[in-house]
Amino acid sequence: MRTIKYSWLAIIALCAGVLGWLTNLLTIRNGLPVPVLHLSSLATMAAVVLFTLILGLKVRSWRNGKREKPLDPILAARTLVLAQACAYAGSLLLGWHAGILVDQLVLLAFRPASEVFLQVLAMMGGGLVMVVVGLVVERFCKLPPEDPEASERERRSAEGEGEYA
Repeated sequence: MRTIKYSWLAIIALCAGVLGWLTNLLTIRNGLPVPVLHLSSLATMAAVVLFTLILGLKVRSWRNGKREKPLDPILAARTLVLAQACAYAGSLLLGWHAGILVDQLVLLAFRPASEVFLQVLAMMGGGLVMVVVGLVVERFCKLPPEDPEASERERRSAEGEGEYA
């Protein structure tokens, strides 16, 4: 399994930002509401982040030597996939709402900050938290290199492959 490339997260955020900006322009020009997620979705994002973090801490404690019972390899693989999905989803949400923010910043010259502006900032913060937790939990799942094969694993990790718990 490969590690997340930061460039892919940036590309996803950039593409989502452009789409969010264009969608916001179209909806405002047609008299529709701004396409921003409701603040209640922060609760769902928090639940995903918390669940990912709990599973990641379980894998990290096993990796660091607290091995009272064996770690289920399927659980470790699912934790890694969940962490990567969390980072990608956070990047998508961050980019979408950043695109909407660009248009909302222009409107600040004509009116004070609105509720939509605060919603956009809150959703961007939630997306950023998802990205950070996803990357941190992905790192929790990585096994430390062993001495005899350390140089081979370092070479492979430089190519984007990593050894996971």
